[in-house]
Amino acid sequence: MKEGSLRLVLASSNSDKVAEIGALLKAVPGLTLLPRPSSVPDVEETGATLLDNSRLKARALVDGTGEAAVADDTGLEVEALNGAPGVHTARFAGEHATYSDNVAKLLAELTAVGADGPDRRRATFHTVALVAYPDGSEVWADGEVAGVITPEAAGDGGFGYDPVFAPDGGGGRTFAQMSAGEKHDVSHRGRAFRALAAKLVGDSSSHDLALRGLTSRGIDKGGSA
Repeated sequence: MKEGSLRLVLASSNSDKVAEIGALLKAVPGLTLLPRPSSVPDVEETGATLLDNSRLKARALVDGTGEAAVADDTGLEVEALNGAPGVHTARFAGEHATYSDNVAKLLAELTAVGADGPDRRRATFHTVALVAYPDGSEVWADGEVAGVITPEAAGDGGFGYDPVFAPDGGGGRTFAQMSAGEKHDVSHRGRAFRALAAKLVGDSSSHDLALRGLTSRGIDKGGSA
């Protein structure tokens, strides 16, 4: 990889996610992350899967900037809710829902179906992280972590559903009760972006021209299922 050759526009303007992505992609040599331009409109997440939505978001930034872009999408699948909220995780309580709105709805839904014990509150977080290039190619990876939804919020760290998600192997602590480093080590997003970083390093030489928009090979680099 040529020093400084890898420039990625962030598809997210969420400051919490941006901070996590920056920390998780530090392993990629010569990486420059560019903020999402305000001139690019919000993307309607109409995909049926997390991969679809990640691709939609990344492609919108490539089209709007001419630069390679990185995007991700995360879903929380709760067994007692038949896999909901799934692809609607970020908008579970409505299009303009806050973190606390979504958490409140999740806890209310679990109460409504009588999911009062840990065995009834099993859930899995799943993230797909994707980089799209100006030549039409892409590389993606995913990560997941299983755990339980706690009866009430606990902890002051993290964001989103972190105060009510206790990952397996975390000693019963929620993500919000962990340090950032502890969370990154075991989280869905941490696993997805570490896998993506490894693929970016491996693909760097073959994509060097594509990163500058000078080729049109049309290769679709797949990720893990």
